[in-house]
Amino acid sequence: MTNSAKFPDWSRIDTVLLDLDGTLLDLLFDNRLWLGEVPRRYAAAQGLTLLEAQQRLAPKFRAWRGKLQWYCIDFWSRELDIDLAALHREMADGIDWLPGARDFLLAVRQLGKRTVLCTNSHPVTLAIKQQRTQVLDLLDAAYSSHTFGAPKEDPRFWQALHQQEPFDPQRTLFVDDSPSVLAAGARDGIAALAFVTHPDSSGASHPNQHGETAGYVAIRGVSDLLA
Repeated sequence: MTNSAKFPDWSRIDTVLLDLDGTLLDLLFDNRLWLGEVPRRYAAAQGLTLLEAQQRLAPKFRAWRGKLQWYCIDFWSRELDIDLAALHREMADGIDWLPGARDFLLAVRQLGKRTVLCTNSHPVTLAIKQQRTQVLDLLDAAYSSHTFGAPKEDPRFWQALHQQEPFDPQRTLFVDDSPSVLAAGARDGIAALAFVTHPDSSGASHPNQHGETAGYVAIRGVSDLLA
């Protein structure tokens, strides 16, 4: 449930900005791919044990976290010599909605709110996930950080978003599973911010990346926003 029984006040919301992975779609797929299959394939290709591969990959991943390259499968395909688009397609059966997310989108649109996807997902992976879930069909608009040349953590993303998608931050709800991204939304002036604590249906709660979620309402999933 949310921290506040009255959050959000839907009479004060015109636009709902939504993350994709870990907010609408189950992060379990991405965790299995990036934390499981990618290290296994890297180990096999490099003649390493799985532990050695994980140890070699960890600093590579840390170096790019929060930058656009972190989210770019073209970049990682070159860095790791793994066809990540093909791997996403190979594992695509695991792509699914988070519980209640699809019904949430239907309900919010019935309320007359504009629903806008704001994702760091690469356009290729977004297309694969669209093919599996048709998530874009339930949204009024969708924007990838790769189109803007800056991740959601970067003020340039928000500047570009305002040019493409006029919205009043004071009448906007933004939902994401990343505290650092929500912090960027707060800096943009967005009034209502919700932090998804369970982006992965396996049941594990989301690690608080920076130890700070003050100012954000914690929700288990987006369906809590209609409770």
